[in-house]
Amino acid sequence: MKRHTLSVLTNDHPGVLQRIAGLFARRGYNIESITVGSSERETFSRMTIVAAGDDRIRDQIVLQLAKLIDVIDVTLLDAKPMVSRELMLVKLQAGPGERADIMAIAESFRCAVVDVSPGTLIVQVVGDFAKNNALLQLLRPFRVVELTRTGETAMSRSS
Repeated sequence: MKRHTLSVLTNDHPGVLQRIAGLFARRGYNIESITVGSSERETFSRMTIVAAGDDRIRDQIVLQLAKLIDVIDVTLLDAKPMVSRELMLVKLQAGPGERADIMAIAESFRCAVVDVSPGTLIVQVVGDFAKNNALLQLLRPFRVVELTRTGETAMSRSS
């Protein structure tokens, strides 16, 4: 299934996120990630929603979102060049003999080790979905204790 990234500009009111999530649930569509925050306009919020599906499902999601009262605009970001980032924190079990290897991998991905304790390290990475997945595959052999991802946030590139 193809991943689709949408930017949804909404009124900044209580319950808008719930209505959007409910729309996805009623239609049987899965939200892979969703980020919400303030936008360039004071009374609006911007959501970046990533969902998987074929082109028919993508088009249906766009149409259904556009029908919601508090939705101002829906933009399919992956239809044009875009910039996409996600923050990921990975806590790894790391003895003294493994720390140098983990730090070398983190450095090659331009990541930061943001916490060190006697038995663990926390690596922070900011990148697109594919970069974060690639790093995670290299770190898995070091015993991932905990993992958290923010979900993607994105915007179209200037033309």
